[in-house]
Amino acid sequence: MINATEPTAIETARAIARGETSAVAECEAAIARIEERDADINAVVVRDFDRALEAARAADAMHAAGEAKPLLGVPMTIKESHDIAGLPTTWGLESAKNFIAQKDSLVVQRLKSAGAVFLGKTNVPPMLADWQSDNPIYGRTSNPHDRSRVVGGSSGGSAAALAAGMVPLEYGSDIGGSIRIPAHYCGVYGLKPSYGAVPLEGHYFPGTDGADVPLSVTGPLARSAEDLALALNLTSDIALPGAPSRALEDYRLLVVTETDLAVADDAIVAAVERAANRCEQAGATVSRASDLLPDLAALHGQYLHMLLTVLAVRDPASDYPLPDLKGWCDMLDQQARARRQYRALFEQFDAILCPNAGNTAFAHSPVPMADRKLPINGEEVEFGRQFGWVSIATYPGLPATSAPIGEDGDGLPIGLQIVGDFHADHTVVELARLIGGLG
Repeated sequence: MINATEPTAIETARAIARGETSAVAECEAAIARIEERDADINAVVVRDFDRALEAARAADAMHAAGEAKPLLGVPMTIKESHDIAGLPTTWGLESAKNFIAQKDSLVVQRLKSAGAVFLGKTNVPPMLADWQSDNPIYGRTSNPHDRSRVVGGSSGGSAAALAAGMVPLEYGSDIGGSIRIPAHYCGVYGLKPSYGAVPLEGHYFPGTDGADVPLSVTGPLARSAEDLALALNLTSDIALPGAPSRALEDYRLLVVTETDLAVADDAIVAAVERAANRCEQAGATVSRASDLLPDLAALHGQYLHMLLTVLAVRDPASDYPLPDLKGWCDMLDQQARARRQYRALFEQFDAILCPNAGNTAFAHSPVPMADRKLPINGEEVEFGRQFGWVSIATYPGLPATSAPIGEDGDGLPIGLQIVGDFHADHTVVELARLIGGLG
């Protein structure tokens, strides 16, 4: 159900600014698309249409008064785990179904300040902890390309709403591929920013607050790389350097399609290689090996230990053994060393090109993630090995963009993961734009 004719966020904002349409008209059109298209997808699970129309009328009044904002009047939705005052934030947990946020998250505040109009919130798995978005409160979200398939997680409803053309812009979060996997499965763009670049305040376990969660980030999803760049600029806590002003021929790229841990289906490897070959034909320097590449399997083991520790601290039902203070400090030291290893790599390369996952969107499954297996080239492979792709960027806190680059034999989307150096967020977004322009 991809509708390529639906305008992007930037296109919508420009049309409103030129007077070719209005915020109310765009809001009403997005509401109509949600009501028409979402019945068998179930992406927009919290709807706030009345307040959205009020906000759209206010945006039109601002426009009439001569006020200009980068997203003035643009309708959007946001992942259910982001707080919006007056709406539930449950993280898909039955125990939190009655929690109503009292304040907007910082990301929501900044997007509203830029003129965005929020129509509601999109679906997630319980605890934001699966690659399919299904929970006891809101039910299951299905892939717009094939309703028998998952949308990914945990920002699954976000990617589905974009892929179905309901809204032009979304905002999710990522600690274990939760932006990149839904973008990959649904055929849209997604950015996992550098750790700490975008605030986490207001993206907390329901009813809690406190320190930022290690490894976790919030970031945008969209149907264009340009929209990712704009949303990042509007929400970032820091002044990230802009993308280098240069052609694709000036980029140095390292291609990784297999590791000692993570494997990928032939269709995905072929798609990554085609993208790399197109870059090479455009003049980019493309390498397929480097002695500077860290031991990805070893770093993945360190990532997994840190991830499970972080999740266990937030989950009272977890029995994962927690480290003492020295153990936690040792983990932080390991992570710092990993980032320095990547820093050395990125002195020689501008980005890594690799899969987001080893499979395209899989069939809805009742099997818990810990016991799940997925077919990779006809072989049943433990689901956990797929995290070997996302940990490349997550563990050292690096930025990574997922950009659509094709489809498999079943017509399911394939996304390319583009990983860059710490704070080189705009570089990986610009590469997504340039690679997308190669066709």
